[in-house]
Amino acid sequence: MSIPSFEELSLKDEDCLSPIESQATDTESDQELESDGKKKFSKHMSIAEVYLEACKLVGVVPVSYFIRNHSSPTMTLTYHGLGPLGCKALAIALVSDVHIRTLELAYNRVQAEGVKYLAELLRANFTIQHLDLSNNHVKSEGAEHVAKMLMDSISLKSIKLSGNGFLDDDAKHFTEALSTNFRIKDLDLSHNKFCGKGGEYLGQLLANNEGVEVLDLSWNHLRMKGAVAFSAGLKVNTMLKHLDLSWNGFGNEGALAMGEALKFNNTLVHLNLSNNCITNEGVSMLCRGLDYNETLRVLLLAYNAVTVEGALALVNVVKNSPKTALEQINICNVLVNENFVSLLELTCQEHPGLDVQYEGVGGFIAQKSPKRIDPMKVIQDYLDKRKLRLWDFFRNIDKDGTMRVPVTDFRKAVQQSSIPLSRFQIEELIHRLDRGRTGMVDYRGLADTRKQMVRDHRRQLKKVESRQKKEKQKSDRILKTFQTAVEAVTPRSSMIFSPGGAKEDSGGPQPFSATPLSSWHHIVMSNSSRYSITNMSGDHVHLPMLGGTSPYRPTSSPAMRSYSQPNLLVDSSNSPTSKSISAQGVCSDLETDYSKLSPTGNSLTRSRPALNTQQPESKAKTKKLKKRKVKKHGVKDSQNPTKSIK
Repeated sequence: MSIPSFEELSLKDEDCLSPIESQATDTESDQELESDGKKKFSKHMSIAEVYLEACKLVGVVPVSYFIRNHSSPTMTLTYHGLGPLGCKALAIALVSDVHIRTLELAYNRVQAEGVKYLAELLRANFTIQHLDLSNNHVKSEGAEHVAKMLMDSISLKSIKLSGNGFLDDDAKHFTEALSTNFRIKDLDLSHNKFCGKGGEYLGQLLANNEGVEVLDLSWNHLRMKGAVAFSAGLKVNTMLKHLDLSWNGFGNEGALAMGEALKFNNTLVHLNLSNNCITNEGVSMLCRGLDYNETLRVLLLAYNAVTVEGALALVNVVKNSPKTALEQINICNVLVNENFVSLLELTCQEHPGLDVQYEGVGGFIAQKSPKRIDPMKVIQDYLDKRKLRLWDFFRNIDKDGTMRVPVTDFRKAVQQSSIPLSRFQIEELIHRLDRGRTGMVDYRGLADTRKQMVRDHRRQLKKVESRQKKEKQKSDRILKTFQTAVEAVTPRSSMIFSPGGAKEDSGGPQPFSATPLSSWHHIVMSNSSRYSITNMSGDHVHLPMLGGTSPYRPTSSPAMRSYSQPNLLVDSSNSPTSKSISAQGVCSDLETDYSKLSPTGNSLTRSRPALNTQQPESKAKTKKLKKRKVKKHGVKDSQNPTKSIK
């Protein structure tokens, strides 16, 4: 095979411009390289000789490791300081290479320009299957070049893009590229800066892609809405097997959404949620999904805020779920107790392959200290139970009825009675009734105990109800957001209505666009199975298909209220008589077509039978009443002609 000239191998900047570089600088650099590249390579030159000649023309120092090992299947050039130009020389040499399967270029600062050269390389090289571009300062400037590389390459199976400073909007390029390329099996996007909007794009990636089996998103910022949107994409994904979401701050909100996703996902095998600020509450929400999941084998929850309660919940899920596939649970930072160990031994008898990694025995279940009982409440309850009054109880020691007794007599009377008060409670009661240390107890304060008791009880109930209401509202809000996200990423077949009839949209895949979660309940779905408009009540009004070939099938839940409208202007160029039609226009067209088809469709009264025969009589009565009122007004006007003239 003849090796092409350097002019042909030099990457054409005018074909793939960098998003930031100007065209003037690109053309100048091209002219310089073309002037240096007039020399033709011989077809008998080896890969090493081509590389040396390319390094001379580009002006970089050759890497001796590449010259010595250019025929090996794995080329590791990590920490060699290639830079963009060194990457260009390497790309020129590897165009005709047929040996290298794995190319590792981590920590070389190739930047966006170097990625552009590698994209051109992978268009011509069909042997490189694994590419490592971690920590190369690619950033947002090179995200489009990476996406172009993913779309054009037909041999690449795995790519590592860790630590390149990608932002939320950069995830859109990867989603668009991987929506058509299903050959990528392993994708590493860890140590980047994906946040809420990036989670939406990545959730769309999971929903549309049918090739990625291993995805690493550790050390990002997927939390709150981003975590919920990503979990929604995982719910409908059918290929992913290994998912790493450690160090993302998922929190209990993300754990709730992940639990919902695990109820339906039947392909995920390995899930890493370590260091995600998940508490026992989040673990209980996650366990709701584990009850239904039958494929997950490895669950990593290390270094979360989980205690023995969360550990017991996880083991109980395995024990009570006969179809579970869990084999490994990592909670290596949790101290467990004897109850957990005994439960684990009992569970391992039914599931011998279960391996739970914990820190050791010595933990305890955090319990709230018992609430101290108010001694005044004890006395009041005692009196209420026996239907006594305070004066009846203390009348033996309060001869005068002043409701003031000495401290010693009060203590003796309470101790001799059957009131269940301890010595410390009696002393506390004396201290409260004799604040001035006068030696006299004024037990009139006990008379107001009932009112204070009722007020305290009501206040406590309000606090509990308010807390429960807030937690329920929060969970409902997360689940609603999760459901809307699932509806947004679920693909559907689209239909387009025109005045001539119904047509299917066969224009290929729709362009991807992510919408903020706050507006997902108003999202316009481009792929809807029917045209729907909204009435004043907020419900769906589905227009029947003119051909009558497709029966009505509801596709959205009642709680969603998402209004899907196809683009009516798609076929405007094809149909010369097409116009911009609103929802009312479509309704009017349908009504006219229906009136043409049915002879009785001109008016509503002709097509509907009368409900009863008494309706005309009632209408006649109303007309008579109106006439009588008019006559009365006429008489009044005749009596007062001056008023009518005024």
